[in-house]
Amino acid sequence: MADRETRPTTVWSRPERGARGPAPERSRTQITAAALALADAEGLAAVSMRALAQRLGTGPASLYRYVGSRDELLDLMADAVAGELDLSGATGGDWLDDLVGLALQSRDAHVRHPWLADLNDRRGEVLGPHAIDYLDHALGILDPAPGTAGQKLEAIGLLGGLAVLFARREAAATSTGDPSTGDPAARTAHLAAVAAEGRHPHLLAALTAAGAPPPADRDALFVRLLRRLLPAMLGQGDS
Repeated sequence: MADRETRPTTVWSRPERGARGPAPERSRTQITAAALALADAEGLAAVSMRALAQRLGTGPASLYRYVGSRDELLDLMADAVAGELDLSGATGGDWLDDLVGLALQSRDAHVRHPWLADLNDRRGEVLGPHAIDYLDHALGILDPAPGTAGQKLEAIGLLGGLAVLFARREAAATSTGDPSTGDPAARTAHLAAVAAEGRHPHLLAALTAAGAPPPADRDALFVRLLRRLLPAMLGQGDS
């Protein structure tokens, strides 16, 4: 009873429709799918109850029978994207391989829905059923990994943060067409030119030691960073 009283109220804590009133014309799933399509086409700012109602061919007031507010609609949208991730794979194999695979899925979801990162920045930590499934699945993957429960939760947070970062960089490179945004070689060449001026000796030494950058491959860089950072966060190899 105490758990019910202290648990925060969310859109998922209420039935999809009241026990009384006319039969529903549509479902939350249909409404959420229409909102996702609107955000993908026009951006997050375009998603309003009025615009969504127009897209569905109904009045805004009718939508409030299913969703209490725009904030609740945004929560449903975020959780629907979490539901796009395939969590059917069995856990218990190589935890690092499995977690990197999950991270790639998360990054791809953010690439498909470039508004998602901004949405999560604004809405805080409201977790829907699909997001909770994702968290539990990730913890299951990490069950055989070293580290404390707290370290594992932090590692999952890092995974999500890197997925967002790489998705944002890819979106920026695509939208601007700026080679310095999308091409590591161009960025390195710029730094090398600056370092060669002689006012940044540490940068010059680092670039000289590093040599030519590898070919631009966002997947490879993303995976390489995860494979370095995740074991370190979990204390693998600590004495």
